[in-house]
Amino acid sequence: MNYLLLLPILLPILAGVGLLIWAPKSRRAREVYVLTAALITTALALCAMIVSWRYGIGTLTCTLLRFHGNLSVSLRIDGAATVFGCIVSLLWPLTAVYSFEYMKHEGAENRFFGFFTISYGVVLGVAFSSNFLTLYLFYELMTLSTLPMVMHSMDQKARYAGKKYLIYSLSGAAFAFIGMVFLMSFGTTLDFTYGGVLDMTKVVGSEKTLRVAFIGAFFGFGVKAAIFPFHGWLPDASVAPTPVSALLHAVAVVKAGVFAVMRLTYYGFGTDFLRGSFAQSVVMAATAITIVYGSAKALRTPHLKRRLAYSTVSNLSYILFSVTLMTPAGLTGALTHMVFHAVIKISLFFCAGAIIYKTGKEYVYDLEGYGKAMPVVMGVFTFGSVALMGVPPLGGFAGKWCIASAAVATGHPMAYVGVAALILSTLLTTLYMMTVVVRAYFPIRGTELPKAPEVEDPNYRMKVPLLILVTACVVLSLGSNTLISALRQIAEGLV
Repeated sequence: MNYLLLLPILLPILAGVGLLIWAPKSRRAREVYVLTAALITTALALCAMIVSWRYGIGTLTCTLLRFHGNLSVSLRIDGAATVFGCIVSLLWPLTAVYSFEYMKHEGAENRFFGFFTISYGVVLGVAFSSNFLTLYLFYELMTLSTLPMVMHSMDQKARYAGKKYLIYSLSGAAFAFIGMVFLMSFGTTLDFTYGGVLDMTKVVGSEKTLRVAFIGAFFGFGVKAAIFPFHGWLPDASVAPTPVSALLHAVAVVKAGVFAVMRLTYYGFGTDFLRGSFAQSVVMAATAITIVYGSAKALRTPHLKRRLAYSTVSNLSYILFSVTLMTPAGLTGALTHMVFHAVIKISLFFCAGAIIYKTGKEYVYDLEGYGKAMPVVMGVFTFGSVALMGVPPLGGFAGKWCIASAAVATGHPMAYVGVAALILSTLLTTLYMMTVVVRAYFPIRGTELPKAPEVEDPNYRMKVPLLILVTACVVLSLGSNTLISALRQIAEGLV
């Protein structure tokens, strides 16, 4: 058993439980404890991924439980796991540092950071799962571990949002479970296998049934990826503290949903079985609708965090649309946008949180003149907005270009519909993001401009993560060719 794979999952879970039991009264002691646990977890996760790549993908495995037949709860790192694992392990400590300052005005910090730390290990469990049973186990645990953070304030809105999140997530997981049962019945194994696991001798005569099962499982996992019409939980979850929103919308929950759909499509049912069928057309149409719907709703929403939430709804379906192209180029585009969207969107949510923390303002129309009053926050927000719009050479452009190129190459009629949706969404993104920027830097004549200390940038605990994220976005954008080349190898099943 390779315990190196288990440690980054087990350590934060135990550390989080320990924090809930310990319940320290000293803020400094809690912060040192949480940050130490997060940094050690990140180091262990990165070490496991480096070792796995150094000695060959798949050589580092860990079986935790073995059931009847070939069913097991086990861990393994492959190329796709490395992408998701890196996103989670690199962004989580930054969120911890940001949260130390933000959560001062939220209260119940021991409970928050306890579940915050537990969730870190659970999400890494999703990333490092070697089969669908393990993925499903950690997927369900992720719902339970993040629920207390969504409901953190425990007021009526938070309870409603938590209830909605729970119902949507568990219902979606039930459909995903049905898909897993079909894979177990018609497949050779539940282990992730590039190209799919279906046994074609068993499939004969049941093709239509299996494709319907795929659609059900796609929407089941797609609930956490906020696919229309099962997206409603995501905007409502914006009532949670901003660090939670950042994790939900950029790092953990929604990316786990996208990751699960990738596994289902490329490592479960297989693209050869699905490509060209009615199942492909159905899921492609759903993603195209969601792309436009999310962007249109974002434009009409004046609440800043909810606007960013609807933007996430749209951008997640960029990734899902690329997945449904069912080609290596499509998976390359999906992985590329997954990486860049994570960095861009978490920085935007951090900016929104900084504004709320310092001023209590939550609506776009309240931000007149904030560009001068909060230069760092609004500077990062502007950069993130431009990157999200897809202005070259920033990361948003690289992801959209890969997706559009892959779509055109398929020649599928629905692919062209998807490209049209991307173009329309880009226009809408420009409108709903630049509206905020224009208000911040070019206030309406006669508006009373904000002044310090009422409105100013937060302290270093919130500014440093923002500056690190901007730097990371620039570095990734400049090195996008190298990144895309590495992701292409993963998408082609070479690693």
